[in-house]
Amino acid sequence: MSQFTQAAEEHPFAPYVRILGKGKSGSRSLQRNEAAEAFSMILRGEVEAVQLGAFLMLLRVKEETGDELAGFVDACRQQMVQPPADLQADLDWSSYAGKKHQHPWYLLSLLLISGAGYRVLVHGSDGHTAGRLYTEQAMRELGLPVASDWQQAATQIEQQQLSYLPLRAFCPALHELILLRPLLGLRSPVNTLTRLLNPLTAPASLQSVFHPAYSALHQRADTLLGQANAGVFKGESGEIEVRPHADTQFYRLHDGHIDEHTLPRVLTGRAVPVEQPAVAPLLAMWRGSAADAYGLNAVLATTAAALMVLEPDWGMPACVAAAQDMWAARDRERLD
Repeated sequence: MSQFTQAAEEHPFAPYVRILGKGKSGSRSLQRNEAAEAFSMILRGEVEAVQLGAFLMLLRVKEETGDELAGFVDACRQQMVQPPADLQADLDWSSYAGKKHQHPWYLLSLLLISGAGYRVLVHGSDGHTAGRLYTEQAMRELGLPVASDWQQAATQIEQQQLSYLPLRAFCPALHELILLRPLLGLRSPVNTLTRLLNPLTAPASLQSVFHPAYSALHQRADTLLGQANAGVFKGESGEIEVRPHADTQFYRLHDGHIDEHTLPRVLTGRAVPVEQPAVAPLLAMWRGSAADAYGLNAVLATTAAALMVLEPDWGMPACVAAAQDMWAARDRERLD
């Protein structure tokens, strides 16, 4: 191991590590502006690797706050490749987990929502956890719109009301941080903040968490970020997909007010994991050539959850009924 050379002066990032790591009585959480400046330095590549690892893991042990997450999102929105000024979406859909136990049925919900005229931006990242089917690959296999930059995303949203833009295309430094998970052996705040990014500041946002306790944290950050309508719940494998075999607590933020709804289970027993997540079952069910009780109920419930934030004045029964109508009227030729 090489010897450290004593620095002439303290590194500019050192104070942020010190704030988090100065012992039980001396450490504290970052204020929003501090979090924004610290993460901006990270995204600009102005920190040493040892500082980055210490910073992320100190946050992991302490557990991030809503103010810290809001500051991190502030930094990402400032440092990312900026979208065209006139590009807008109605719904922001984050997709960073990948599917392990079930097929990616949520993709059919995306088709229903966009087919009804709502503009949807999906953003995500892949490759950070082995053995999972990620959204980008699945959408490509189905022939759904995947963009390489903001300009292509704008064209796809205009023509198809739907586009997936990978994180590496608009915030590559953040994508690289996600890929640190196998090296660190733990998730970091990056895994949370990516779900809060909403790079087009769409008025409605859907987010999924692995652990229900993180729902309140998401809502706190969304409130600070001025998000008008947001829904968060524990989805299958961490993706935005309601599990038909379980009661799902759906936490909604609407114009500064927080409410909670229960999406009741519709299937009994335990869900049997599939051998390998794939898109062929989605294609068959969409065309009507095969039935799948799990898949259909997952699609309908997930679509209803999306409508809960897109049309917050409708109420849950109306959203459920609308999802059923959208499925019955779906364009079966859209997937070729």
